[in-house]
Amino acid sequence: MNLRQIHVGEYGAVMGLAGLGLAARAAAPLFPGVFRAPAYFTEPWIAAAVIALLGLTICYFKKLIGFPSAVKEDFTNPGLLGFCGAFPVGITLVAGGLGPYLPGFAAGLWWAGCALLVLFQVWALSRLLLGDIDPARFNAGWLIILVGGIVVPGPGIALGEAEAARVFFGISASVAPLLMALLLYRAAFVAPLAEGLRPTWFILLVPPSLIYANGLALYRDFEPLENLFYFDVALALALFFYARGLARWPFGPPWWAFTFPLDALAYAAVHFAQAHPGALARTVAGVALLAATFAVSLVLLRSLAAILRSASSRAA
Repeated sequence: MNLRQIHVGEYGAVMGLAGLGLAARAAAPLFPGVFRAPAYFTEPWIAAAVIALLGLTICYFKKLIGFPSAVKEDFTNPGLLGFCGAFPVGITLVAGGLGPYLPGFAAGLWWAGCALLVLFQVWALSRLLLGDIDPARFNAGWLIILVGGIVVPGPGIALGEAEAARVFFGISASVAPLLMALLLYRAAFVAPLAEGLRPTWFILLVPPSLIYANGLALYRDFEPLENLFYFDVALALALFFYARGLARWPFGPPWWAFTFPLDALAYAAVHFAQAHPGALARTVAGVALLAATFAVSLVLLRSLAAILRSASSRAA
C-alpha cells in the first residue's frame, strides 16, 4: 500500500460500515424477526468499522511520519480538505457501535471525536473566510467537515450525551442550508466534477436525512422537520438518475461516498416509518436499507479486491 496516496478522507469507509450497522440496529423494531440488534446482521458491520478505523489510523500515522508534506496537503488543498471530517465523524459512529459493549470507553471515544470535529470545523471555516478557494475545487466533501455535527446525536443520545449532542447538532445544522445552496449552485453553474469524483454528490443526502431523524430525537414533535424527509426522498431519486451511468465511472475511494449517505437515508426512512405506521412507509424503509446494504457490500468487496491486486502486483 502506497502510504502517500492514503487520504484522511478514506475514513469514509469507517462511516459507511458503522453507519450501516447503526441504521440496521434502528430498524430492528420495525422489522421484527428480520433484524435483531445487536445480532447477526448489525454487529459484523460494526466490527468491520472498528477494524477499518484501527487499520486506517495506523496507516495514516505512518504517512504522517514518512510524508508530512502529503498530510499537510490533505488539510490545505480545498479539493481534499472537506473530506478530513470523515475521521472525527467516523470515530463518533464507531463509539455508537461500541456503546452496548464498552459504554465508558465509547463515551470517551465519542467526546474525542466531537472535540476533534470542532477543531476541524474551526480550521475549515477560517479557510472559507480567507476567500482563496476556487469554486471549481469546492465539493460536497465540505459537508462532512462543516455539517458533520448532525451525525453525532445518533450515537451520542444512545451514550447518554443528549445535551452535548444538541450543541454539536446545532452548530452544523445552522451551516447546512447555506452550504447546500452553495453546492447546488456549484453543481449547476461551475465546471462539472470529474467522473471519478461524481459519487461524492450523494453526500447531499446526509443533511436532510439526519437533520430530520436526529432533529426529531432532540426536539420531539417538531413536525415541520418531516418536510426534510420528503425532500430527501426526491433528492435520492434525482441522484440515482444522475448516477445511471456509474458503471463507466472509475472505481476508487470516492465510491465510499455512496455508502454513508445511503445509510443516513435508510436511518431517516426507518424513523419516518416508525412515526407513520403503514405499508408504504415500511416499504420505503426496507428499500432504503437494502440499497444501503448493497452499496456498502459492493464498495467493500471492490475495495478489498483492489487491495489484494495491489499486494499481488508488489509481490510479483
